[in-house]
Amino acid sequence: MATFLYKLGRFAFRRRRFVALIWVALLAVAGVGAATAADPAADSFSIPGTEAQRAFDLLDQRFPGTNADGATARVVFKAPAGETMKDPANKAAVERTVHALQSGSSQVDRVADPYAAKALSKDGRTAYAQVSYKVTGFELTDASKDALEDAAKDGRDAGLTVETGGNALQAIPETGATEVIGIAISAVVLVITFGALIAAGLPLLTALIGVGIGVSTITALSSALDLSSTTSTLATMIGLAVGIDYALFIVSRYRAEITEGREREEAAGRAVGTAGSAVVFAGLTVVIALVGLTVVNIPMLTKMGLAAAGTVVIAVLIALTLIPALLGFAGARVLPRKVRKEARKTESAGSAERPNMGTRWARFVLRRPVSVLLAGVVGLGVVAIPAASLELGLPDDGSQPTHTTQRKAYDLLSDGFGPGFNGPLMLVVDGRDAHDGQTAKSAAARVAKEVGKLDDVAVVTPPTFNKAGDTAMLNVVPKSKPSSVATEDLVHDIRSTAHGIATDTGAKTLVTGTTAMNVDVSQKLNDALVPYLALVVGLAFLLLMVVFRSVLVPLKAALGFLLSVVAALGAVVAVFQWGWLADVFGVEQTGPIMSMMPIFMVGVVFGLAMDYEVFLVTRMREAFVHGERPGEAVVTGFRHGARVVTAAAVIMISVFAGFIGSSDSMIKMIGFGLAVAVFFDAFLVRMALVPAVLALLGRSAWWLPRWLQKVLPNVDVEGEGLRTPLGDADTAEGPDEDAAREAVRV
Repeated sequence: MATFLYKLGRFAFRRRRFVALIWVALLAVAGVGAATAADPAADSFSIPGTEAQRAFDLLDQRFPGTNADGATARVVFKAPAGETMKDPANKAAVERTVHALQSGSSQVDRVADPYAAKALSKDGRTAYAQVSYKVTGFELTDASKDALEDAAKDGRDAGLTVETGGNALQAIPETGATEVIGIAISAVVLVITFGALIAAGLPLLTALIGVGIGVSTITALSSALDLSSTTSTLATMIGLAVGIDYALFIVSRYRAEITEGREREEAAGRAVGTAGSAVVFAGLTVVIALVGLTVVNIPMLTKMGLAAAGTVVIAVLIALTLIPALLGFAGARVLPRKVRKEARKTESAGSAERPNMGTRWARFVLRRPVSVLLAGVVGLGVVAIPAASLELGLPDDGSQPTHTTQRKAYDLLSDGFGPGFNGPLMLVVDGRDAHDGQTAKSAAARVAKEVGKLDDVAVVTPPTFNKAGDTAMLNVVPKSKPSSVATEDLVHDIRSTAHGIATDTGAKTLVTGTTAMNVDVSQKLNDALVPYLALVVGLAFLLLMVVFRSVLVPLKAALGFLLSVVAALGAVVAVFQWGWLADVFGVEQTGPIMSMMPIFMVGVVFGLAMDYEVFLVTRMREAFVHGERPGEAVVTGFRHGARVVTAAAVIMISVFAGFIGSSDSMIKMIGFGLAVAVFFDAFLVRMALVPAVLALLGRSAWWLPRWLQKVLPNVDVEGEGLRTPLGDADTAEGPDEDAAREAVRV
């Protein structure tokens, strides 16, 4: 591989105009495709194989035209102090608002009048109108949303408090200025790292080009593939982070080759042949982790993973081709002026190097490996403690910022009717296969009676039947809020009760609704976590075993990752569930952690963590294969890689942290979780625990059974194949890889 990438790097450097033109053309084509693409047809959230989804599908069959998965809105009214919603003036204002809602948009299916539906609170001060639409939330036109807002204004003009909630108001999340700040911090870090504006600008420029191509392609395909707005946000987040990091690795190695006295084209070839090999395998681990999300079998999560994986592939290709091409344009300006002057004075590549911070840190860890290992493990273990209290759920209007109308409507309903009114459950009774003289009517009556006796049930509405009379639909309002553990337990209790009724009558009862769907999603994600972890970590373990030709190094990498991701989950629980430092991170409402957070963090963080593992440890293995003792190889790896890995980690952290400013609670949580996970993994695991473990293992770290040596392909990530053909002066002096393996066995 190193030889192929070496030739690719030299070709891109030599034919730089052609390569640059290709990438600019791809960016232009993707941009035109995005600009001319139709809006997404829908943004459905289907969960195949769950009871809630089966109930939705049954409703579509038995109640045609009801649009069970259509958007909904609740317009909540509250009378001023000393008045009630039954007062003539207030009642007239509500009726005008209901009429405005019915006539405001052709996408409205029906509007439930609060007085006809008896949707008034016991004290008479609060009422709500339920608006059902023919289409999903993302299919709603701006005109329909404007009509909803205008109707609310009519009620406010009459002196009522009017707020609107529901998924009809869902919008594309805004990230705010903090995303720009994250990129600005990345630029500052690059300038400090390289000491040259040109070198600092290349990773930023190429990362933006890669993200531009990736996100534009996603936008262009969003209608055909039904991609959500969150998909492009995730692709942007991952694409920026890995795009900057991969370019940083190549540029850094190119500068090192230049300072050793090599010609520029040769330096570009060697940079792509060595650091480029690490980029390829680091990118592969990220792609494996993201594509592996398909095993969860949640379409939205699958599309997010595949889209982000596509952006990572683009970042890898840009690092291998566009970076060496741009280095050809940049010339010697990628080096600081001081280095350029010194290079002109002396052409010697063998001058003594002063120990840098990475060298000093590696030597410190090698002197005290046990102390560093214990401190790191204990520290991460303490941070991971809150993860034991992890509660999972999906965000609802109760997790919205307190200033939004959705959150205000949520609070008004909770105060007036009880928290359960924000997440009613829908029961679908299928009496088509009823036996022993039972009918859908008698089965539905029994379901309503027995479910009404359950502890956490506040209200059970009378059943509504379809035209055929074989299917009934009724609503159950819990006493607890939608995201509570009590409501989740109620869903399981209802299903247990329904199973008993089905055994007696043959009439099946399915539980659905947004709350039940959230419960099913959480369960599905929990069930998929272990198989997903086994798949991703197993495939990556095999990949790293091929890269490092070792058993213990990949094992150490996987265990270190698990430690860092559990610690990151602990930090997420402490902030978003317990409320620690909530004000600092702009968390206005604590609650359960998003259901997909654990599996999402496992996938994304594992891939990203392996970036640093591959880049840092590859330099160590390169030094070991070329004849250095294990301890010396660790120091060499840190001398060449610590500064770059530190800069890459700071950049990735700042990019992810930039998304903490998002208005969407899911994006905020993902940004925080990924930023913290990268911090733990890069600075504590890779920079501290890795050298400590390697110091304790010594030569055993690079042990590989003889039979595995024959089975595993030799991909030559460390660039050994470049040395002999290119006639390096030290080829005869250092042992080849076979000799190094023999030394390990001895």
